[in-house]
Amino acid sequence: MKKLLLATLCLSSLFAVSCANLTNIKKHSGFYRIYDGEKCGYIDRTGKVVINPQFIVCNEFSENLAAVSIGDRYGFIDSSGKFAINPQFDIASNFVEGLALVWSGGKVGYIDSGGKYVINPQFDSAMEFSEGLAAVTVGGKTGFIGKDGKYVINPQFNSAGNFSEGLAYAYIGEKVGFVDKTGKIIINPQFNYAGSFKDGLAPVSTGEKYGYIDKDGKFVINPQFQSAQEFSEGLAVVWIGTVETQKVGFVDKTGEIVINPQFDSANKFSDGLAMVMIGNKIGYIDKTGKYVINPQFECEGGADFEGGIAVLASQAIDREGKSIWKAAKPATCHGEGE
Repeated sequence: MKKLLLATLCLSSLFAVSCANLTNIKKHSGFYRIYDGEKCGYIDRTGKVVINPQFIVCNEFSENLAAVSIGDRYGFIDSSGKFAINPQFDIASNFVEGLALVWSGGKVGYIDSGGKYVINPQFDSAMEFSEGLAAVTVGGKTGFIGKDGKYVINPQFNSAGNFSEGLAYAYIGEKVGFVDKTGKIIINPQFNYAGSFKDGLAPVSTGEKYGYIDKDGKFVINPQFQSAQEFSEGLAVVWIGTVETQKVGFVDKTGEIVINPQFDSANKFSDGLAMVMIGNKIGYIDKTGKYVINPQFECEGGADFEGGIAVLASQAIDREGKSIWKAAKPATCHGEGE
């Protein structure tokens, strides 16, 4: 578990960088990453181990390949568990839009599915491609490149996020606004924080409160929350109350609270279910706020459902909360063991 958390933190920092019936389940590769003791591998939707735990770090499968590490080198395996791209990189991310971000010699570049560099390592940090562009940083300034490696938007921002629904947030000075794919500022830098547009809205903060704006930069949901996440499947996670008493609930796109703030933590909706936490126990709710899986899992992290399965720290569960796989060596709770 510690290695999983470490890998997640490494990837997010270096690359700067979650319905109630099966008909609405989003597409998934069918391979689910598991950690058993100090090693990771993959199971299928039935819980059968299809690639034995043998790697130090594993990414999810994306575009038929998954980045894994052996020792201190990353490569990519195929669905048989064999290396399609031999371990040779310092760190590697998922394939997105045909390219994967890799870190080598202190710089970031992009490879194709054959392992060939399409964009040589040259950036200090970078993000995966989204809508045909990728945010890259050189010398403390961020711009956007196309898949030929050429700048479409020259480095000029203090930092920026990926394009989503045609816009990307970008920090100019200490404030953040939004730009289009030509680099034109569409929403002036005026916010302290901004997330990506999802379902036509983006979370932003002014002062100490969070609300949601539309693509004209107008508030659709006025700043009123302690914190707020991006929309997913028509609902968004928000923190309501004071810093000392805040609880987590869900709002719709009009700002109406549709699931009352009652949880200590929550994830976005995925496959029609959302992970929620009460105390130190995790359960899952549907979009009416009704428990589909009662809070019962401890020390298990907060995995979203994908393709009808949620993989926790040491087990995988189906939509009824039934365990379909368990680790031989379960993860320890915080404060237990080493």
